[in-house]
Amino acid sequence: MGIYLNSKRAYNLCKTDTEQPYFVDKSQILEEIIPLVANGGSQICITRPRRFGKTVMANMISSYFSLACDADDIFKKLKISKYVDYRKHLNQYRVIHISFNDLPRRCNSYREYIDRIERLLIKDIKEAYPDMEVDENEAVWDILLSLNDRDDTIKFIFILDEWDYIFHQSFVTEGEKKEYLSFLRSLLKDMPYVIFTYMTGILPIAKYSSGSELNMFVEFTMAKSPSFSDSFGFTEAEVSVLYERYLHRCEEPSVTMDSLRAWYNGYHTASGERVYNPRSVVLALSYNHVENYWTSAGPYDEIYYYIEHNVDDVRDDLALMVSGVSVPTKIREYAATSMDLLTRDEIFSAMVVYGFLSYKDGKTEIPNKELMEKFADMLQKEPSLGYVYRLAKESERMLRATIAGDTKTMAEILELAHDTEVPLLSYNNEVELTAVVNLVYLSARDTYRIEREDKAGRGYVDFIFYPETDKTADCIILELKVDSAPDVAIQQIKEKKYALKFKGKIGEEPRYSGRILAVGISYDRERKEHSCKIEILTETME
Repeated sequence: MGIYLNSKRAYNLCKTDTEQPYFVDKSQILEEIIPLVANGGSQICITRPRRFGKTVMANMISSYFSLACDADDIFKKLKISKYVDYRKHLNQYRVIHISFNDLPRRCNSYREYIDRIERLLIKDIKEAYPDMEVDENEAVWDILLSLNDRDDTIKFIFILDEWDYIFHQSFVTEGEKKEYLSFLRSLLKDMPYVIFTYMTGILPIAKYSSGSELNMFVEFTMAKSPSFSDSFGFTEAEVSVLYERYLHRCEEPSVTMDSLRAWYNGYHTASGERVYNPRSVVLALSYNHVENYWTSAGPYDEIYYYIEHNVDDVRDDLALMVSGVSVPTKIREYAATSMDLLTRDEIFSAMVVYGFLSYKDGKTEIPNKELMEKFADMLQKEPSLGYVYRLAKESERMLRATIAGDTKTMAEILELAHDTEVPLLSYNNEVELTAVVNLVYLSARDTYRIEREDKAGRGYVDFIFYPETDKTADCIILELKVDSAPDVAIQQIKEKKYALKFKGKIGEEPRYSGRILAVGISYDRERKEHSCKIEILTETME
């Protein structure tokens, strides 16, 4: 068995994955792929953000088709075993499986990288076909063509994982990137030895290719293509099953379904279904703790460059998204993203495929608390982001003033926001006031779970702050008004009994023991003044 050709590596990794306590069976993807393999000639590329299970899926597909092992012990327990042609295609094919994110030791050049791949693949071919004379100086596709010419039954399924990994490496020049595209084209395009190609990556092929090099691929993206959508990311139903498993396994569970939903849900498939970040859900359940498991990578720096330079008001739209507002974006042709990302829509499109934003019904947004923390942290640390940075820095003082009942300071901070001529501050309605209030309470997210338009008492409250790190901290109910006094907001909080949200169900002990603060914030458009009022509804809930 070789490194790439008929390797047992994928089988071993797949078996390990299926034995994990929080494994989710996504084998139904094979029902879509088996007909493509049976008919021959299809080449597909599935692009998803990091941490969305691309490698797990590639290992599973390779394990199912490869004749390297009998994988029935894995798949007979999975959904695909019920498929009518399950046995017919199980472990019946020669598979070349290349993980392009594997680097040679001390790799300092593209030539070292690609030479290793060619050398190992040729070595595998020689071992698999010892009676064939192989000239190691020949191109690998010429060797495969010779094999097929000698015996036209010798054909291969190609599984190419993280094909675009090389484009994120600093040692690769622009010329070498083109050379790499030519390598893939020569290996795969119009070759009689190719039965089927399954390729994964992060950004669309058109990000790197003019189209002619790899135009044999059909691309399936999270934002645009419904096919294969349910095979990546965890659905609500799947997370519910995992959560029940977690409750049975964990002696002192500290994770709730609500916290999983707030932290890791918020992505959308092309068909509109909401999905969770798989890696983060599994880690939260495994370690019995909800937190930010997102790991930044190279693409973040690339995206930040364009935010910093505020191309086509990207910075202003980002401020809206951090404040919880969805922003209209044209992503119809985002697979044609240019190398330079010169327009607002190109930038947001790239952020969608990197996983930093989610996209649905023509709008982009920050999907969940995990990503919101990343953006909030950036806003609070980068002076180059201008007024957004200033508001974020003031947010620490805003929370302190609110808890202290210092309405004068609160109004001063809101006036500061107004005086900076923030583009959001036209205040034509409460939505725009909501956006600014969300920004000036940005740091509160470190210690509170902040919900907007939350069902409480007899209605929906504008903002409700649930203490997260300290259950004895003050609970905050915040209502906004335009052209009405803050007293009207306070009265609404009382009349609609929003405070009941903190007291739990009848017979249950309250989850929170601190004071409940009713906060009213208003803006008078004629006088262009902010007013604030705070009233303590209960001293404590003990």
